[in-house]
Amino acid sequence: MLALGVRPAYACEMARADCPTCGGSGWKVVERTTKGARALAAAEAARPGAGVGEPKMVWAVPCDCTMGDQTERVLARGRVPERYRHCDFDNFETDNDIEGAAREEQASWNRNLAQAKLIVQRFTAEFPAGSEHGLLLMGPCGVGKTHLAVAALKEIVLRGHSGLFYDYRELLKEIQDSYNAESQATEMSVLEPVLKAEILVLDDTGSSKPSLWALETVGHVLNTRYNESRVTILTTNFLDSDAVNSASPAPREISGGRVAGMRAPAIEDSLTDRVGRRIRSRLYEMCRTVEMMAPDYRKEIRNISRSRA
Repeated sequence: MLALGVRPAYACEMARADCPTCGGSGWKVVERTTKGARALAAAEAARPGAGVGEPKMVWAVPCDCTMGDQTERVLARGRVPERYRHCDFDNFETDNDIEGAAREEQASWNRNLAQAKLIVQRFTAEFPAGSEHGLLLMGPCGVGKTHLAVAALKEIVLRGHSGLFYDYRELLKEIQDSYNAESQATEMSVLEPVLKAEILVLDDTGSSKPSLWALETVGHVLNTRYNESRVTILTTNFLDSDAVNSASPAPREISGGRVAGMRAPAIEDSLTDRVGRRIRSRLYEMCRTVEMMAPDYRKEIRNISRSRA
């Protein structure tokens, strides 16, 4: 098996050590005309006793063994939790059949989800050229906000961009833990990747009770990313005050780039209550709001499973 003298580090890291094709080098020899082929110096040209002159060249492409786990590696590097790694646009359901729901109501929910999916897909396809704004996905539990956010992140990072997923509470906890004298991490080692990633998904925003320290920390993250034109996708179960206080049961059109939705469920706190006025104001500037209104799909699936058991 040919051992290549010049190998980019990523090929070595991702190659299978026992691969019969590349022998762990991460490269396989192909014809010069093969798409993606590049010239590499062969090891035998540099070994003792080799003929003097121009080094021999081979034409190679990354071995198939380097690609098998690429998606998993990229998602793991981006901190996407295992339970969400299957999420993509193809398996996002927009034709849910909710038992006991009126046909018109069900159709409205499904139109809402389809429109939300379309907006996030378009955002993803245009990234980074058309991404001067991020996205704020708002809605009750179980409507698919995290699914769409991960689908966008997944597609973008697999195109070669840097991306990171963080749960809101987990990020705050990691930063707090870095203050512990026994911790191996520093505040900057936690924050720097969050501030520098081309795209950040901040999931379940506002899920922890607000404190002055938490609001200042989250405000710093969002302001820094906004000022440096880095894109953020946020999800939250908390709605704006007008939606929380709405008593109208009819579908309504929502201005400001949001999606048409149903009446909001009864939620005591608004998003402003959970993140403060300054952060909510910043989110208006840096994100397009997509309001997703539908029943808790995960709960419906559980109920159906129990009824059939």
